[in-house]
Amino acid sequence: MIRIAIVGLGKIARDQHLPALAANPDYELVAVASRNAQLDDVAHYPSLSALLEDGSAIDAVSLCAPAAVRYEQAREALAAGKHVMLEKPPGATLSEVDALARQAEAAGLSLFATWHSRYAQGVQPAREWLEAKRIQAVRIEWKEDVRVWHPGQAWIWEPGGMGVFDPGINALSIVTAILPRPFFLKEATLQVPGNCQTPVAAQLAFVDSAGVPIAADFDFLQTGPQTWDIHVDTDAGRLTLSKGGSELYLDGQLTHQGPDREYAGLYARFAELVAQNRSDVDVAPLRHVADAFLYGRRETVAEFHE
Repeated sequence: MIRIAIVGLGKIARDQHLPALAANPDYELVAVASRNAQLDDVAHYPSLSALLEDGSAIDAVSLCAPAAVRYEQAREALAAGKHVMLEKPPGATLSEVDALARQAEAAGLSLFATWHSRYAQGVQPAREWLEAKRIQAVRIEWKEDVRVWHPGQAWIWEPGGMGVFDPGINALSIVTAILPRPFFLKEATLQVPGNCQTPVAAQLAFVDSAGVPIAADFDFLQTGPQTWDIHVDTDAGRLTLSKGGSELYLDGQLTHQGPDREYAGLYARFAELVAQNRSDVDVAPLRHVADAFLYGRRETVAEFHE
């Protein structure tokens, strides 16, 4: 059994991490490190440093705090001999994730950069179906309401918070997993509210190594029904991943769907990595976001207010 601590007990930890851990017999949740929250019957510490200094018997930590503080937490945990699981995105910059990967390798510890959307029900079947197909075009529509999913979370509009790329990176994590060839950004437009540092919407145009166009439309202001769809046109028809990858359609016919087991999949994978002292650190989705910030054209739009 892996004795694990959660660091950062916010909405994502309560909604996803805690249920996944409770359902997995490979884990025992022994501690929580959080400035503002705690769990009944679980040891509580105000910070990861306090937890590690206390000498609590833990094998691993799951870091759920915002990406801007995650590098220092992960570095400290690895230095203390703990395996580390990183919420998405794995860090605020590519360089710090690379440094953590090298630190984990040198210490013989597991570092897992998680992409929960890759564990949606339709993603693996989509990848398998696309392997033998000639892809003609890809269209990503990822639109949701920030006021519903991140109420009052000002950090998302600060540097490192990523704005609309916080959900948009989920789409990129799926596309980098299902497409057979690498792809590259050709142009991007980022709409940034006048009182924010990160975009509220973005339009991206990629192309893969065979010249296939890949277009993405991200929007953080969609109200009503939310849109998390990926359409792939091929020589054998259209594949659509809908509802964040939980439903797979082939030419409009539903072929795969099921309950949400994304975080259950993450923790099952982390247990495998810990058992083998191996790491899984894929930064491809984060690299595409970094490229968008580096290469994209910025447009100032109306200020954002809750």
